[in-house]
Amino acid sequence: MGSPGLNNRNNGQRLGITEPISLGGPTDFDVIKTRELEKFLAEAGLYESQEEAVSREEVLGRLDQIVKMWVKNISRAKGLNEELVQEANAKIFTFGSYRLGVHGPGADIDTLCVGPTHATREEDFFGELQRILAEMPEVSELHPVPDAHVPVLQFKFNGVSIDLLYAKLSLWVIPEDLDISQDSVLQNADEQTVRSLNGCRVTDQILRLVPNIQNFRTTLRCMRFWAKRRGVYSNVSGFLGGINWALLVARICQLYPNALPNMLVSRFFRVYTQWRWPNPVMLCAIEEGSLGLPVWDPRRNPKDRYHLMPIITPAYPSMNSSYNVSSSTLRVMMEEFHRGNEICEAMEANKANWDTLFEAYQFFEAYRNYLQIDITAENADDLRNWKGWVESRLRQLTLKIERHTYNMLQCHPHPGGFSDKLRPLHCSYFMGLQRKQGVPVSEGEQFDIRRTVEEFKCAVGMYTLWKPGMEIRVSHVKRRNIPPFVFPGGVRPTRTVKAKTSNSTPPDDGKMRKRESDTVNLRNSKRAVSVSSCCIVIDTTEMNGNSENSLLESVKHLKAQSEVISENREETDGSKSKDEEKIAIGKITTGPYVAHQAYPEEADELENEIECRNQVNDFGESVKDGAMESKAAEEAVTLINGNTQQKEEILIGGNRVEASPTSLLATDSLEELEVFF
Repeated sequence: MGSPGLNNRNNGQRLGITEPISLGGPTDFDVIKTRELEKFLAEAGLYESQEEAVSREEVLGRLDQIVKMWVKNISRAKGLNEELVQEANAKIFTFGSYRLGVHGPGADIDTLCVGPTHATREEDFFGELQRILAEMPEVSELHPVPDAHVPVLQFKFNGVSIDLLYAKLSLWVIPEDLDISQDSVLQNADEQTVRSLNGCRVTDQILRLVPNIQNFRTTLRCMRFWAKRRGVYSNVSGFLGGINWALLVARICQLYPNALPNMLVSRFFRVYTQWRWPNPVMLCAIEEGSLGLPVWDPRRNPKDRYHLMPIITPAYPSMNSSYNVSSSTLRVMMEEFHRGNEICEAMEANKANWDTLFEAYQFFEAYRNYLQIDITAENADDLRNWKGWVESRLRQLTLKIERHTYNMLQCHPHPGGFSDKLRPLHCSYFMGLQRKQGVPVSEGEQFDIRRTVEEFKCAVGMYTLWKPGMEIRVSHVKRRNIPPFVFPGGVRPTRTVKAKTSNSTPPDDGKMRKRESDTVNLRNSKRAVSVSSCCIVIDTTEMNGNSENSLLESVKHLKAQSEVISENREETDGSKSKDEEKIAIGKITTGPYVAHQAYPEEADELENEIECRNQVNDFGESVKDGAMESKAAEEAVTLINGNTQQKEEILIGGNRVEASPTSLLATDSLEELEVFF
């Protein structure tokens, strides 16, 4: 299991597409702060025990035996002679956080089964191998997903979660020393095999392209934990996932090859605060390859020009791993980078500590207005499938709101869902809403996202595996009316200070982001085909444990390197001056790639746009006809926020009445927001 060829290190050669920013070695301060960081991460429970590590190795060994037995069985069943049956082989590789060495307790293991050309994915992998696993007492929660973008078998083996992919190579016999980093393994491979191989190839290439694997791992473990604490760890929500953070950290390791994790974390924020997106982050040059597979290049591929935060994978075929990022999620991440940079600078002056950096982000204190998306299903299996589909579509809602409001209404999606213990087959998702900051407010300006929400519902309704009971509801909720089940222990915390924004703004702003009061109108009209209208109008008249020995060895090595290159700390303070460093960072953040940034929308999402719009147009006409017969011809909720008072009014049938938040939520109009597909 694994891949050969990863023992090489820097050996004096340059890693990356540019020269390093600094070759400075660590100071005593860096050693102390790095030791503090490692202690912090260990106390946070981010390292697995030795017993769990041994258990994982045993599971992987057992799984490797199973696939070898499986491929011999199907080879014999397909009539191959006994010699070929004995030579038949399959091999297990790992990738992701486990392969990178940054997984934590209870984390799943991303695995890849590589099989010969006669072992098919449909009949043999999702047929015979699935049957073998289902009959084993050690296997539980077996869940095949053959129709996924990357088909996968998900299960637990002796309590260890496994995600198993399959790659069918154009080989009759899989050699035990197979090196999947070679491009030749992609020869005549189908698209699903190429995608399945990509995870392993990218992971191994990352480990080859960093100068010090131990420092890389500690820094990456730190940044993954930070991203989760600050709510920006989720690829499907439009933020960044594990591979994205790994690539960003690896690039910093290339730029500061002799730095310890303390400095690497600090420089992570310093570099990416100044990064000129959409200039791509790349660990190596993009290779065209000889197999004709498409690679990321916005100069030739129009679809690539819409990417806002390109982070390019280093293995052929190179692709953008962060295409899900939208303008709103990029804004949130940049604000977090600025906050991290300010805290790291304060730490250098002994005015902050690691606890400050890892302080959890209070999402439900950051905004006054939220969208709440509720989904339900009739049983656990249906809910799991429904959740997976809806989560994959939530990004569309963010993109559509941005596009339809010309990026003036900003969305901040929460990276995960919430379950209500009182409703076991239910899940809720939330998005914070605010008007774009720093732009003059026009009196009476409103954002009507009614049609936007209807298009989103239409996209969700295209789920091919829909079953009765799969329902979705989109509604507006004020901060003070956020349901308690989203809070720890189901108890809403007492607000003792004024809600802050999604964090500190860039230094050139210098002020906390101002929250204008938003006015939200909900107009509801029933639809003849039982899909109700959701009219939302925003009125903006006012976001391992113990590594001390390895650390000391690393310090000795790095200091020796520092002496060889004759770069002393007194002259450069471990790096160039901030001004020189800023200039150096500016040089590496510009490149030949030009991206088109106007309201990004993925091409595959646009393909269904016309059909979706036609359905929504039909819906709009039915609303006009039905509105004349409705008692409540127009319903609106208007929130007027002054400096000292708040007032809510409901406009029903032309009569304006005051209402409390409780009575508002109890009205039938909100119940009409339920959508049945």
